[in-house]
Amino acid sequence: MDGSGSVSNVEICNLAFAGHLDQVRKCVITDKTLACKTDQDHRTALHWACSAGHTDVVQFLLDLGAEVNLQDDAAWTPLHIAASAGREDIVKALVSKGAQMNSVNQNGCTALHYASSKGRYEIALVLLENGADPNATDKLDSTPLHRASAKGNYRLIQLLLQHSASTNIQDSEGNTPLHLACDEERVEAAKLLVEHGASIYIENKEERTPVQVARGGLGTLLLRMVEG
Repeated sequence: MDGSGSVSNVEICNLAFAGHLDQVRKCVITDKTLACKTDQDHRTALHWACSAGHTDVVQFLLDLGAEVNLQDDAAWTPLHIAASAGREDIVKALVSKGAQMNSVNQNGCTALHYASSKGRYEIALVLLENGADPNATDKLDSTPLHRASAKGNYRLIQLLLQHSASTNIQDSEGNTPLHLACDEERVEAAKLLVEHGASIYIENKEERTPVQVARGGLGTLLLRMVEG
């Protein structure tokens, strides 16, 4: 970004990012194609309005018929951006206009991956209720549950489990969500996963089970839970 605060080489994108609805409206009245014009990042005004959280600009562009599922140069859709940035109202607006729940960016991530890693509970709920796949795997074979477990986000883990997230999927390192929770000493998260069928016996690529990865007394606690 240069000193003028511009993010884009397309003026309407800068206006959308700054939240200048009246000026965005004037641009479009002059030339309707500007609503869908892509910039140097292959982003439209809709991408930029989602990024900055300007719900009124987003709604205006959507009502005009702006393409809701367009991917930028890193394959991020407006939904990816809004979910990652925590823009709940915008996520709902995009969903109501047919945003694809399971579109993946160049890292293989869905919007739900970002909502899960950043603890965006309300957004994750909207995504899951509208068909987001709780078991989608990114380029590292990581699911939203892996993301939430590594962060120890109890409510989000609960939500994903309620929507049939699988507890024993292994990522590219062979780690299950339980491995990640144990490695980060997320005690409550680890207990919740075990209560929902997470195995304490699966080995990762280093041939270590979640119990072996666990620190402090967590491994013993999990063993006791399973052995009952």
